[in-house]
Amino acid sequence: MGLLTFERRQVWIYLAAIGAGLLAGSAVPGAGAAFGSLLWPSLALLLYAAFVQVPMLQWRRAVSDRRFTMAVLAGNFLLVPVLAWLLLKWLPPDPALRLGVLLVLLVPCTDWFIAFTQLGRGDVARAAAVTPVNLVLQILLTPAYVWLIGGRRLELEFQAGAALAVVVVPLAAALLSETWISARPERAWLRARLAWWPVPLLALVVFLVAATHAQHARAMVGLLPTLVPVYAAFLLLAALAAKALATVAGLPPAQGRTLAFSMGTRNSFLVLPVALALPAGWELAALAIVLQSLVELSGMAAYVRWLPRLFRSPPTQL
Repeated sequence: MGLLTFERRQVWIYLAAIGAGLLAGSAVPGAGAAFGSLLWPSLALLLYAAFVQVPMLQWRRAVSDRRFTMAVLAGNFLLVPVLAWLLLKWLPPDPALRLGVLLVLLVPCTDWFIAFTQLGRGDVARAAAVTPVNLVLQILLTPAYVWLIGGRRLELEFQAGAALAVVVVPLAAALLSETWISARPERAWLRARLAWWPVPLLALVVFLVAATHAQHARAMVGLLPTLVPVYAAFLLLAALAAKALATVAGLPPAQGRTLAFSMGTRNSFLVLPVALALPAGWELAALAIVLQSLVELSGMAAYVRWLPRLFRSPPTQL
């Protein structure tokens, strides 16, 4: 089985992991602390495997194509925040839930975005080139998002050290790994091996999240009729906004599809440690982020079929 086929089936793996985690957390309620102790190192390893796939040393390629890069940045950091704030009014007034939804919708994806771009006939080279820029900007902006959305009280209680360490340490390790891999072509096997890691590692992470917060996850079931339509509406609106932006920017169809995949996919890996570092009483934020990743993966199956039609190539002139 190839990597792309494996990634296409990942939503079923995550659903099974969540179900197993809920069963484990309910069967052994006192084991929450043990599950929680495994969560942070598992998440750090997941982020490392995901960051290694980001071509951080190729950021100059993004700068060289200013029109496409500016369209991606405008879409992800101007239009998408507007969409997220508009969708916020459909959510219950629970601050933890709203924070989780906004956090995950505000940060563009840096991992499976490239894989789905390839499946959806986008421009993979440009997707890879713009990914480091998206990653750096969202790392810089996420603390501001927490402050703007949660207010000063949350800012004071937020355990920034834990969240920062679990993001920065894997990022630094990934940069060192990329430098080592790039030095010699025969070392590319390491990146190829690590490309298989994110799916099982994310399955482990969602298992541990579900097991640690099993009592809160049961309350989440009642929110599914609200959250799933919001996440589905985001996917639809993001694609339509990308179509409008691509038209204004004069992007060719393949680049337009890439823009749509960038605006539709979100970086649940990066903001999950932020949600897990929140104080007691904010557990729904992490669960909302996990749920978004499942809805997004299902939505990507629709994107792969729909976006080539939404961004049609002009007919060949005979």
